[in-house]
Amino acid sequence: MADNYLEKRYEETLGSAKPKVKRIGNTVDSLLLRSRSHRAYKKAYVVSRAELERIVGVCTKLPSGCNQQVLRYWLVTRETGADRLLPLLKMGAALPELHLPVEGTEPEAFIICCSVVPESKLVDIDLGIALQSMALKAVEMGLNTLMIGAFNREKVKEAFSLPLEPLMLLAVGKGADRIELVPTNADAPRAYYRRDGVHYVPKVRLDDLILNHA
Repeated sequence: MADNYLEKRYEETLGSAKPKVKRIGNTVDSLLLRSRSHRAYKKAYVVSRAELERIVGVCTKLPSGCNQQVLRYWLVTRETGADRLLPLLKMGAALPELHLPVEGTEPEAFIICCSVVPESKLVDIDLGIALQSMALKAVEMGLNTLMIGAFNREKVKEAFSLPLEPLMLLAVGKGADRIELVPTNADAPRAYYRRDGVHYVPKVRLDDLILNHA
């Protein structure tokens, strides 16, 4: 899939009145459009610990509530326990009939996000910023991610002898899904769905996001 496929497809669907400008490198918009949640990964590509370290590296530059910087990360690769982690998580809650991940497409690299203090509003805000930033870095590197909150915290903690409480997982790999964004109204259903092998993700239109129209 071309790097700018999703961006072009999204603009074709929504239309764009903006003038064409020459773009240099990755833009925030292009990274965001390519940063989709993948629930299938290519086994042929093995994510290394060095790549996970590069992804976590963005967290040294992020804002943090009261500058607490309480998040810490445990890196898991194919060689260091991905097979122990997979049975402890769930993927694709909106598509239970598919029993995701399909055998042979499981992610085999993870970043386990933990905190040195109990979970709180500030911790959760930092967690969201960190996860999105790491997902964008992964896309910049030609990889894909999935943020996973449905997992057994106690068993994950036990499986890896974690010194801290795990809050979220970030799966990392070469995505195998074909994903398209579709515009929708604010009052319409927003659950993702699949049709003819394509994973569709409804996104609320800009006009419905803005409260005070000009």
